[in-house]
Amino acid sequence: MIDTGARITMDAIKNALRGALDDCQDGYSLPQAFYNDDAIFMADLQAIFQKEWIFVGPECELPNAGDYVTLTIYDTPIIVLRDHDGVIRAFHNSCRHRGSRLCDKTRGHTGRLVCPYHQWTYELSGALVSTRYMGDAFDQDKFPLKPVHVTSVEGLVYICLAETAPDIDTFRAAVTPYIKPHAPQRTKIVHESVIVEEANWKLVIENNRECYHCAGNHPELLVSLVEMALPNDARFGDEFRIMEEKGKLWDSLGLPHAPVDGGTEFRCIRLPFRDGAYSMTMDGKPASKKLLGDLIEPDLGSVRAFRIPNNWHHFLSEMTIHFRVLPLGPNKTEVRTTWCVHEDAVEGWDYDIEHLSRVWIETNDQDKRLAEENQRGTKSLGYEPGPYSEISEFMILNFLDWYRGAMENWLREPGRQLQAAE
Repeated sequence: MIDTGARITMDAIKNALRGALDDCQDGYSLPQAFYNDDAIFMADLQAIFQKEWIFVGPECELPNAGDYVTLTIYDTPIIVLRDHDGVIRAFHNSCRHRGSRLCDKTRGHTGRLVCPYHQWTYELSGALVSTRYMGDAFDQDKFPLKPVHVTSVEGLVYICLAETAPDIDTFRAAVTPYIKPHAPQRTKIVHESVIVEEANWKLVIENNRECYHCAGNHPELLVSLVEMALPNDARFGDEFRIMEEKGKLWDSLGLPHAPVDGGTEFRCIRLPFRDGAYSMTMDGKPASKKLLGDLIEPDLGSVRAFRIPNNWHHFLSEMTIHFRVLPLGPNKTEVRTTWCVHEDAVEGWDYDIEHLSRVWIETNDQDKRLAEENQRGTKSLGYEPGPYSEISEFMILNFLDWYRGAMENWLREPGRQLQAAE
């Protein structure tokens, strides 16, 4: 975590960002400052992580009233919970008395939220219901917990810190037909991995947005993964044939598979696995005997979904895998992975944790090394932006088009003009 944010003036942030944006070249990686500069990192937090919808985790993590999870978006702690009416709510994890965190655990269960400092007590609705020694003039109705926008997109929980949240219903409408058959609400988390990568969050996302590097780095993943990112990419020969064959099967089952039109904001598509592979496991065999939801066909490939700025997902016939990225500093990023199976699946009978998780444990470790080496290289005196492959890295180009547009929009907001223009 950096400690320089409070000492960077808004003018310094705006001017650093303006100069870096002016140095960008279409089709090329970003200038050095975007991956290393403290001021631009602070701009990322304000322009993106305090304004966009941020993925929290699967809704199945909150099955019962009183269940909660916490996360921190750089230095802003948040609590997400299910209230006594079954409604998912989100609040700033900060007591209205003197700001102490209410919950210091990653997850838990509670009937009420009690501040450990002075025992101010809140209902799960956020209402303040009990204090001590505050006097007769104190009006506790004026001090509820501060709410945060929250929504569930077919079992995927998102929050937004902005005063006015941007549209998420376009994303919801587009991906729901793909995700719904896998019934994410009827799953449970059976394994979790949280790793810290010494790399800028954008390098972590860029690495995820291409499989150009897969053949040289991900032998475990390529047991099952078809590298083609588009269903009409005939360059992949045998994989193209598999796609055509599986497309007919999915059509017969009423499962959508064509890429959705998410612009640069999101992506969703169903793609097949290699011949003979049913799942993202070391041997390609199913990770669980029990299929998700009401599915009866084990060979469904995976629905691959990505949404800016911090999450991607794989929905298989028998498990779902969710990835969450949170920035910890200009050169440090947390990546959380969760594996889910049917809520009634039994460990040791239906599934084995090592068999279920090993491919992505290995892949995440490999991607960590790649992102960290990428980060080290961007610090070099010899670094200069290089060209992306329009064929193999088009999803990075989409991401960077979105990113630069978001940063330009932020600079144009009232009060964000450069000092020279004021």
